[in-house]
Amino acid sequence: MSDDEGYEEGFPDEEEEEEPTLDFDPLDEENLEADEREDETDGKEEEVDWLMQQQEEESQIPETTGKTKETSKRITTRFLTKYERAKILGTRALQISLGAPVMVDLEGETDPLEIAQKELRERKIPITIRRYLPDGTFEDWNVDELLE
Repeated sequence: MSDDEGYEEGFPDEEEEEEPTLDFDPLDEENLEADEREDETDGKEEEVDWLMQQQEEESQIPETTGKTKETSKRITTRFLTKYERAKILGTRALQISLGAPVMVDLEGETDPLEIAQKELRERKIPITIRRYLPDGTFEDWNVDELLE
């Protein structure tokens, strides 16, 4: 028995396939104008829906709990931790790469991370660190107040 025996039906010929029919004439100007109006309103409705959803989500998020400690009554260490340093450098490098103004004079540096490190060395990074405490309060420290 050969491979061709018993398989006479095979795939349908291309001539047998039906062409899809259109319910409207694609070149009809009324249909084109109606589609354009639908597209315009759909975009606006989606934008409004998205905005309303964002506002609802923001209202459901509890505000930062706690109060700030007075600067004179700080209880956390005045040293910058290695985790804070890494987060500051990464955040600042991202800001610089996205076009934020640089706070130091550049001497040929082009790498955003190197620029951020130079800003940290010169204590000119415009970032504030918020340290949360177990009692629900927090302390805000400017980078120039912290020691490395």
